[in-house]
Amino acid sequence: MVLEAHRAVADRVLLPLAERMRTVNPNHLSWAAFVVAVGAGFAFYLASPVWLLVAALLIFLNALLDALDGKVAKLTGRASARGDFLDHVLDRYADLVILGGIALGGYGDLTVGFFAVLGVLLVSYMGTQAQAVGLGRQYGGLMGRADRLVLLFAFAWVQLLADPRGAGFGIGGVAYTPLTWLLLVFAVVGQATAIWRAIVSWRRLGAH
Repeated sequence: MVLEAHRAVADRVLLPLAERMRTVNPNHLSWAAFVVAVGAGFAFYLASPVWLLVAALLIFLNALLDALDGKVAKLTGRASARGDFLDHVLDRYADLVILGGIALGGYGDLTVGFFAVLGVLLVSYMGTQAQAVGLGRQYGGLMGRADRLVLLFAFAWVQLLADPRGAGFGIGGVAYTPLTWLLLVFAVVGQATAIWRAIVSWRRLGAH
């Protein structure tokens, strides 16, 4: 995943913040991230320039909180299987709400959004299924959740600045808004990542 290569850079910002939040329950941060994601999905659904700005800011806050819950848990020795489970469950629901908000709103397309959600869920499923058969959680591939959040933040601004009315841009006979083009990327790259994880897991199982 692309952002994994820059984890050390992100940690220089996240670790000081996590140190200041030692008294905060990491699970509360996970829930806060989810609530913010619901707000972002609703803002995308409302599909206006003002709400796009709100959505971009909420996506940034969601990404920050989602990164901090794990950091705080590790720093304070409160990392647990239960907390990890909660974090992943809430992340999947957050993905559904955010992508669903775009797909159902004025800047989205329901069909493209369906395949984007399918791609995102299959990526997660392939990673956890590898863990279920004893291979450990599989995180490899082209795009992880952090990458998606960065792209959502960036494309909210692209939509706001380049196509605030949702007229769309065409390639050949197909015209989509920037946010719908992004959903299409999520659909294609999600499937590619899910298939890659499945192949890697299959090969590793053959070696056992």
